[in-house]
Amino acid sequence: MPPSRVPYTGPRRRLVLAFDIGTTFSGVSYSILDPGQVPQILGIRRFPGQENNASDSKIPSILYYGKDGNVKAVGAEALLPHIRDEAEDNNWIKVEWFKLHLRPQAEVDASRADVERLKVVSALPPTKAIIDVYSDFMKYLFECARTYITETHASGDLLWASIQQHIDFVLSHPNGWGGHQQSKMREAAAKAGLVSQAASPQIRFVTEGEASVHFCISNGLATEAMQNGQNVMVVDAGGGTVDINTYSIVAGKRVTMEEIAASECLYHGSAIVTSRAHGFLKRKLANSRFGNAQDIDEMRNQFDKTTKLVFRSADDMAYIKFGSMRDRDPSVGIRNGQLTLSGADVASMFEPSIIAIKEVVRRQLDGADSSVSTVFLVGGFAASPWLFSQLKIYVENLYVKFARPDTHTNKAVAEGAVSFYLDGFVTSRVARFTYGARCNIQYNPSDPEHLRRLNKVFIGKAGEPRVPDNFLIILNKGTRVSEKKEFSQNLVFDARNPLELGKVQTDIICYRGNSRNPRWLDVDPDTYSVLCRVVGDTSHVPHLPVDGPAGVFYRQSFRVILAFGLTELKAYLSWDEDGVEKRCQAVPVYDGVDAVA
Repeated sequence: MPPSRVPYTGPRRRLVLAFDIGTTFSGVSYSILDPGQVPQILGIRRFPGQENNASDSKIPSILYYGKDGNVKAVGAEALLPHIRDEAEDNNWIKVEWFKLHLRPQAEVDASRADVERLKVVSALPPTKAIIDVYSDFMKYLFECARTYITETHASGDLLWASIQQHIDFVLSHPNGWGGHQQSKMREAAAKAGLVSQAASPQIRFVTEGEASVHFCISNGLATEAMQNGQNVMVVDAGGGTVDINTYSIVAGKRVTMEEIAASECLYHGSAIVTSRAHGFLKRKLANSRFGNAQDIDEMRNQFDKTTKLVFRSADDMAYIKFGSMRDRDPSVGIRNGQLTLSGADVASMFEPSIIAIKEVVRRQLDGADSSVSTVFLVGGFAASPWLFSQLKIYVENLYVKFARPDTHTNKAVAEGAVSFYLDGFVTSRVARFTYGARCNIQYNPSDPEHLRRLNKVFIGKAGEPRVPDNFLIILNKGTRVSEKKEFSQNLVFDARNPLELGKVQTDIICYRGNSRNPRWLDVDPDTYSVLCRVVGDTSHVPHLPVDGPAGVFYRQSFRVILAFGLTELKAYLSWDEDGVEKRCQAVPVYDGVDAVA
């Protein structure tokens, strides 16, 4: 049985809308919160272009743009025959897999060839940035949700009028995304008119992996684990990414979960398999009359819609139907408009993804502080018989249970995102990387590391020699972080002019290497990147005059406080004044701070 949900205690009716914008498919779930009533999680089950299949809870993540830059068709409507004809006649630009344009470059672990092919397939119109595309797609999802709610619920227009100014949005994203991607999604939501400003508190974020585990818990799929307080792993296999999370379930009056291994994100979803198929077909048919772009694209589409979904054995032949009975080229296996492939060839398209998933599953099992009882496979890619069978064999050989819930797990992220808002099962998360700040420290001639950097030593304002490029750790990789726990580091700034101390800008740096105690930014510099720049008003922070060898300068001391335990980074500045802690909000800024200079 799923855990019971408590009645909503808010003062007025609200609407929660969760957008799951996936690489290949997208969905929307929602909950109407009425004071005193137990909230229910519902899904948008009807979209334009899918009227004949009302049970579909997702639409293709596709848009058509005209040459004027305006949106011409979105979602399932973009696949209707007359729309495709009109698009061809008018040279509309088709945009798909656009989500991959927002991915962090440092996170991409699929092969370079896969990534390069994806750049071509998911190219954006020349006049559109990724924020524009996200904004247009969000606007469309919102209109679909509004239409569905007003048409489905009794007195729908009156209901909508009562909630349209009181909507909270939950936006999901891959485990590997962070503040930079969240800031872009906020901009897109504001541009779409969902919220009045990008910084609106009406927007919340949840990782796709965490949303999926909320789906499993709220739908009673982990009942045994809940009863016994066991550990579970959720593998959310989607279109672009595979997100893996491992949790300890704490049974009690209220079910809670604690992350026990750092979540991981692989760019090895079903779209990557299709990308490999596309490359394979181009090579195989290079000398055939069917090796033209139009036929290859049709084969890719048919592989994506049919062949990939039914493939289950490397010992059986696989088929891609793409043309008419007259289309033949026996030399490459084409007869009657159908290309025949060996099962081994198709299996090879899956193999890099399967190997990568197995490696992460094993790493998570080894990294967990106690044994994992069950691995759940969810997401659209989970429907693949071949992926399921290969992972099942592997996981069960490790003496761990493996399950693919028989409910519609392609809606796991959207529904789980609403559960995240309502239930908040996760109380702590594990830091995926080490975070810190750049600083300079007093030169110590007996320290070999300082001697190695003698050519960089400079004289500080206080007259003492100092060494730059020291990495000051704020949070170590692997640390378990509760939602309320804060991490801080003392910083000191010196200036000749006190007016220079009215505003602070300090980079928060992410270390992705393997050292447990990284100290220097000039050692393996490629493993460091700027997470964000924390900007704060320090005009109220005291600054004291100090006599230096070159005259008076001013020194200001304060703490940078970071809250990593939520799904979105929060930053504060803190200082002491007459023995009392003072604090102010700081703003993490993500644009233009990608490199460690």
